[in-house]
Amino acid sequence: MKNFDSIEEALNVDTEVVETSKPRKNQLSKTDGNDSEKDYEYSRAQLYSLVEKGQEAVNGILELAQESDSARAYEVAATTIKAVADTTDKLIDLQQKMKDLEQDPNKGPTNVTNALFVGSTAELSKLIKKQKEDDK
Repeated sequence: MKNFDSIEEALNVDTEVVETSKPRKNQLSKTDGNDSEKDYEYSRAQLYSLVEKGQEAVNGILELAQESDSARAYEVAATTIKAVADTTDKLIDLQQKMKDLEQDPNKGPTNVTNALFVGSTAELSKLIKKQKEDDK
């Protein structure tokens, strides 16, 4: 590259261009069908990691709280326990969101409980008579 020739000469080194595996901006906009599955797996792994680290932190904080008998240490332990519980709830939410993504968006409701007819009573009676004749 001509831009680096003066630097190479000044430092008396040879340089080479190395391609990185980072996606470029135009590559980020392109998505394939597996992105949601990859994101799900990544999010799930991260949440599991956070839960495990949180459990380790809770164990350490509880030991410290018992040794120091400090109210603040117990307060921190309770807050950390709540954070771990919230993270496990996020795992369940992630499962539900993935199920929602996997459902067929074109599939409508299977049971229709409220049907609405828009028209006059004369048109309704004609439809009913026609339906009865078709059934015979």
